[in-house]
Amino acid sequence: MASKAVLSQQEKSTASAASGLSWGAVLTVTSGILMLAALYMALIWAPDATNLTAPAERYAQRIFYFHVGSAWLGFLAFIVAAVASILYLVTRRDKWDIWALSSVEIGLAFFTTVIISGSIWAKPTWNVWWTWDPRLTISTICWLLYVGYLMLRGAIDNPDRQARFGAVYALLAGFSVPLNWMAIRWWRTIHPAVIAPGNNADESMGSFGMSANIQTTLLFCVIAFTVFYITLMYHRINLEQLQRRVDTLKQRLLYR
Repeated sequence: MASKAVLSQQEKSTASAASGLSWGAVLTVTSGILMLAALYMALIWAPDATNLTAPAERYAQRIFYFHVGSAWLGFLAFIVAAVASILYLVTRRDKWDIWALSSVEIGLAFFTTVIISGSIWAKPTWNVWWTWDPRLTISTICWLLYVGYLMLRGAIDNPDRQARFGAVYALLAGFSVPLNWMAIRWWRTIHPAVIAPGNNADESMGSFGMSANIQTTLLFCVIAFTVFYITLMYHRINLEQLQRRVDTLKQRLLYR
């Protein structure tokens, strides 16, 4: 009877995966098209920034579109992880632990991209690869916090304790996101603020303090990166669910 129950569960999982395959394919194709369009707009369609004269600065400026998009996704992913952790602590549903873990992994990947792309941009702009500016320092701490989250989970064998401790840690680490966002507004920093009022309405300066084409490209990249995050979350959640079902089946076979 136990084996029949396991087979029944496997059949349900297979049917669920088959029904969700089309959604996964739609998300993947849509995300791919949007990211290709974002590449074209950022590297070709968008004009050079008028306040930059050196060729190296103009080329490095185009990293800005992917740097901001990655930063947005890093913040979004960590906020999703904090919210999912709260829901797990309240409901104790395994679903929310999966969401938190998946979001942290994806967010950490994008936040790593933020730090690398920021260093590439900083070299021709600030003439240094790195400086211990308040915003950069807090970003490093934020990155280390989420590396610590994965290390914490890896150090605990018991799944329930792993999920519970991870949820508390992710919730506390989530406070680094608003702190990071407000760093350039609370302290004197050389890091530019993306969202800032324009200086001259006659020069087509928008609410982001940039020309219309640059603003359009930035917003499109943010949208493209957001769809990319949703796509990655969809596939990563499905993968983690499958992994946990496999682990459950292994445990059942070991203790038969």
